[in-house]
Amino acid sequence: MIPIKEELARLEEQSLKRELQSVYQTEGSRIFIGDKSFINFSSNNYLGLARHPQVVEAAKEVLGHWGAGATSSRLISGTTILHQDLESALAAYMEQESALLFPTGYQANLGVITSLVGAGDAIVMDRLCHASLVDAAKLSGARLFVYPHADAAGAENVLKRTASYRRRLLVTESLFSMDGDFAPAQELLALAKAHDAISMIDEAHAIGVWDHAKGWDISVGTLSKALGSQGGFVASSKDLIELLINKARSFIYTTGLSPICLAAAQTALGLFQEDPKPRTKVRALSKLLRETLQAQGWNTLGSESQIVPLFAGSVEEALRLAALLKEAGFFAPAIRPPTVHAGECRLRFSVTADHDEEQIKQLAASLKPGVHA
Repeated sequence: MIPIKEELARLEEQSLKRELQSVYQTEGSRIFIGDKSFINFSSNNYLGLARHPQVVEAAKEVLGHWGAGATSSRLISGTTILHQDLESALAAYMEQESALLFPTGYQANLGVITSLVGAGDAIVMDRLCHASLVDAAKLSGARLFVYPHADAAGAENVLKRTASYRRRLLVTESLFSMDGDFAPAQELLALAKAHDAISMIDEAHAIGVWDHAKGWDISVGTLSKALGSQGGFVASSKDLIELLINKARSFIYTTGLSPICLAAAQTALGLFQEDPKPRTKVRALSKLLRETLQAQGWNTLGSESQIVPLFAGSVEEALRLAALLKEAGFFAPAIRPPTVHAGECRLRFSVTADHDEEQIKQLAASLKPGVHA
């Protein structure tokens, strides 16, 4: 018998046991949990498009025409003209030849890496890359090499050490989801070209808010953050996309993305390209939060984006700060292992276009050192 109760008890003792939150409603920047309302700083709905009237209306219209699901895998009868139209629009936006949709960003990363590399190959990856990239690397059968975070010189050293491998894949995120900082994308791309490595960048948290990296062999993105929908995609050459259609198990053996998600994402993609104001607002509000917290003595871990971490260190301190904020009316759960490494716990504030300047100031005021000791 697997000692499941004992494992759960250990997680409880280490303050690492998680519980699902029952969210009853979201409305703008507010989230309703139980009988209480909080200002939500945990959402990835960066541009506020998930509930935009045009996005919602597009989803309703497609629901009446296509129904709720694709009802089949993409290679059987699950590829609709909605899939193809969105793939074409995403390829054009990402300045790539072609694109392919996956049900989630996790599956997109899994499909690309396991299709491209295997035994005898090497993956060169930033230390802080997302779990989906790490899991894909482990499943691929290739040798995984990790370089120090956002360190182009470190990446070059690893590329030199792996010169004897059959094929090498250099992987990074453009905007890191837990530190809120950016990779040295252009330096890394130049290194990949100089060392004859395939270059792959995950743009999940950058799309819509920041300019995406250009010139990479493979760009991975998501529909579930700034686009306010759900799903993932890969943008690359026509040949690479054709290879994924034929080899990516996370694409082949799963039902196609729902028409509702497709219509919502297609509409959101058009909206944020037409109107830069939400992006400008998010950048300004996140700058205000970073600078205010830093002035109060908090460590924001070099964040440069709408993702603003507040370093806590221990699990206990992260939980204390999260509880303090919840009492003050803010929802920003503690980030603990395995999401981050031990000793690197934090709060992670996601600033969105649904927030306003007053909410940012109220959040910072709730965190003044010593006020809630």
